[in-house]
Amino acid sequence: MANKRGRRRSFGSVRQLPSGRWQVRYRDPESGQLRPAEKTYGSKTDAQVALTHIESDVARGQWSDPDAGAVNLEEYATAWLRDRKLADRTRERNESVMRLHILPTFGAGSVADVTTARVRSWHGKLLAAGTGEPTVVKAYQLLRALLNTAVDDELIRRNPCRIKGADRYDVPERPVLTVAEVFAIADSTAPRYRLLVLLAAFTTLRFGELAALRRRDIDQEGLTVTVRRAQAELQDGRLFDKAPKSAAGVRSVSFPAELLDAVSHHLEQFAAPGREGHVFVGPQGGQLRRSNFRDDWVKARKAAGVTAELHFHDLRHTGNTLASTAGASTRELMTRMGHSSSRAALIYQHMTSDRDRAIADRLGAMIRRGGRDTPGLVDVAITLH
Repeated sequence: MANKRGRRRSFGSVRQLPSGRWQVRYRDPESGQLRPAEKTYGSKTDAQVALTHIESDVARGQWSDPDAGAVNLEEYATAWLRDRKLADRTRERNESVMRLHILPTFGAGSVADVTTARVRSWHGKLLAAGTGEPTVVKAYQLLRALLNTAVDDELIRRNPCRIKGADRYDVPERPVLTVAEVFAIADSTAPRYRLLVLLAAFTTLRFGELAALRRRDIDQEGLTVTVRRAQAELQDGRLFDKAPKSAAGVRSVSFPAELLDAVSHHLEQFAAPGREGHVFVGPQGGQLRRSNFRDDWVKARKAAGVTAELHFHDLRHTGNTLASTAGASTRELMTRMGHSSSRAALIYQHMTSDRDRAIADRLGAMIRRGGRDTPGLVDVAITLH
């Protein structure tokens, strides 16, 4: 029998409320209970169209419980971060980004309250407030990953993080030094850090990889440095060694024979004792930290007359560029630097120690050719870091 304010359908019904608006009601596919739609409609036709869409979603298995997304976002995010398998430093960084840049805007509401319009507004306000672009990109990526899980948990139907290009940013071209400038900085720094600068440039190891090196990782006969771990520092100052991010990160890298005297001198004068002793230590004999090296780096950079924009990590970029001019292919560079890629799964099988030795020998030849006196910047630069 037809309702005087609505019409019965095989799936659900619509009825007019005392306010004059129209309400949709249907059987919950999971519980079988009669439930109203999320909102009301201004006309009977609009309500019938909405009911048709709901019926279609149920028939195609695409219906989701509108109340599922009512879970508080901060509670959901806290549990999500807690349950993820992350390295300590990564966990700390993610928790900081979540606390400082995501929860202040979205934390008090529900997962379902996050819309594309709100995400776009939030993203724009972060940039307008002067938040660094890398941090904004990280925050966007983290929010998107969180809401991808919410989609998988069927709390929401689709991820509202749909801003084109918000998940990446253009890295500005970094300075590239000449061999002469590398040695100028190395010669200007404290003697205990001279080899640190040279290895950063001519083996392209990262600071954390250099800080984690032990005596047994240096092969003076084979002229190689073996990376087995990387040092990380938490915000509370704790230091710990971690495994490289991928299998490619564990590697042996050849260094030029022209650096052997510097390596031998450093091991004799500055490295901690024993096979497990750290190759690089701080001024008081403790573990090397960025903080106890930073002042020396700035002073050496100024003394060498090198651009103030130069970061220690730019030595890695410089070494990559020098190796390229020495004849290394992109594949060989990726292996030498510890890069990992699914597209390069076969690269590591073809990269031989003899070929790596040849790259280091060419770097040595550049040093012997009087690179210390070469003015200007290297013209060739590639963007692998």
